[in-house]
Amino acid sequence: MSFIATSNPGTAQKDIISNDGFFPDISIQTLRDKTRIDGTVTDDRLIDATVAAIIHVNNQLQTFRQKQMDAGYQHMAEVPAAQVNQSSVLIAHYFRAVYCTAKADLIERYADYDTTATSLDDKKLVGWLSSGPDEQRRNAQWAISDIIGRSHVTVELI
Repeated sequence: MSFIATSNPGTAQKDIISNDGFFPDISIQTLRDKTRIDGTVTDDRLIDATVAAIIHVNNQLQTFRQKQMDAGYQHMAEVPAAQVNQSSVLIAHYFRAVYCTAKADLIERYADYDTTATSLDDKKLVGWLSSGPDEQRRNAQWAISDIIGRSHVTVELI
């Protein structure tokens, strides 16, 4: 019988990763819940992957950020945008980009787990790993594209 921890005590101390002031801060617990990352991923590893994801996404949105700040918006939440569930769609896309990028990084780093799926818990792990970092990165890029108003696919005739 194998044991998989499903929560990490002590997360509350370092639950929020502060961002640059323009983009929203990221809650580690919310990221865990939304991406179904369980306690087998330690807080330290999740924080490391999330910080790297924030850096990557913020770099991708550097021009967007500067344009909005030049227009007088000091925070992404201030930028006029459609609202869904009483929140800016830009914020929703930003969270998705960060969450998907962090999960892709974690999937790649946890790929050295046994993938023979000899138990029910192993089968769940294999399913988690098989969702693939490529799909997560695609979702992140689509979210970034939605923020900057770029289409998801570019097709050119040769």
